[in-house]
Amino acid sequence: MLALRLVRGSHPLVQLRRLLVATAAAGVGFLLLCTLGYAVGHPEHSSASVLRLLWCALPIAATVQFAVAVARTDPATRPRPGLSSIGLGPARLTAIAATSTAVACTLGSMIALLVYLHLRGDITGLPFDGAAAGLLAAEQPLPLAAALTLLAIVPVAGATAAGLALRPRTAAPAPEGAARPIPAGLPWGVALIAVGLAVETYAGRGGGDGVALPGRFDGSPAGVLAGWILTAAGLALAGPGLTHLSGRLLQAARPGAVRLLAGRVLMSEADRIGRPLGVVCAVLSGTLAATTVYAASDGGTAFGPLTGLGAGVVMTCTTATLLTAALESRQGRAHTTEALARIGAPPTVLRTAALLRAAALLAVFLPLTWLIGELAALPLTA
Repeated sequence: MLALRLVRGSHPLVQLRRLLVATAAAGVGFLLLCTLGYAVGHPEHSSASVLRLLWCALPIAATVQFAVAVARTDPATRPRPGLSSIGLGPARLTAIAATSTAVACTLGSMIALLVYLHLRGDITGLPFDGAAAGLLAAEQPLPLAAALTLLAIVPVAGATAAGLALRPRTAAPAPEGAARPIPAGLPWGVALIAVGLAVETYAGRGGGDGVALPGRFDGSPAGVLAGWILTAAGLALAGPGLTHLSGRLLQAARPGAVRLLAGRVLMSEADRIGRPLGVVCAVLSGTLAATTVYAASDGGTAFGPLTGLGAGVVMTCTTATLLTAALESRQGRAHTTEALARIGAPPTVLRTAALLRAAALLAVFLPLTWLIGELAALPLTA
């Protein structure tokens, strides 16, 4: 009940972020129900049904990542002085954050179930002259237990991930004068990117049986898909390190106060915004590769409606996660901003530093995204 009261009394922008989480959960829930409908309507194609279910893991992961980012920026679950005395310690606030995430995701799953049943004609008859009947297997009974099990995936995964991300931690004090090395994930990320591109190139030249992906991408060897997954994981892993290096580049060659401030902020926030930024780059490179393959096929490769929905959920959630991480970063350095204002720093300094940070990140990540997208598409178009 306390979690529900905090949800109801939150700021409108906080409510909007929760509604976006519910919308993303509704999109993923609809994809899962459509996968179930395909399995019910095509019992002879069990392997294709399993493959469709596995590809729903991408929008599920993007939605859970967004839900965790929203939970981290929720003011109602932020530790404040005096809350422990009324029984709202860090552990209780973590439980409230997990419960709020579960409520938002459950709302989205229920909306997805209602829309799915409506399109199947189980509530008020077939809408749109039965145009979606074949896609949703309207002539077959829906196994309710299986549907509820699939719809519970996002709420359970979102609540668990939010609880793990916000759980109380006891940090060991850093030694005085110790400087941060580049984040440890950069070498592993670069290695994964190189291995993924090598696997894609080898599989593309060697050919092989195509994998029947949703959206009629039937000629893609399994090795190419595995290589792209490795490349995407490498980008996400290398994101913090690349962000840290962007901050170092800003401070090169005798920096002034503005460049020094912008570079230090990027270095200190590398872990917070680098991972979502790397995920966005992975999604953009995959979109660029898919667009290149579609253009090279002269219309022979078609995107299905569910493929478009899944891609939309992934792109929207990853972009929203990046924006939410940027908001969390801004909240985290609020004390620094106030201190600069107290000593008389003009507002133009902060705005110029923000523009420099954005320019440095674009200069590093945009060419990398374009290069990886082109290299990933090369085996599929050759």
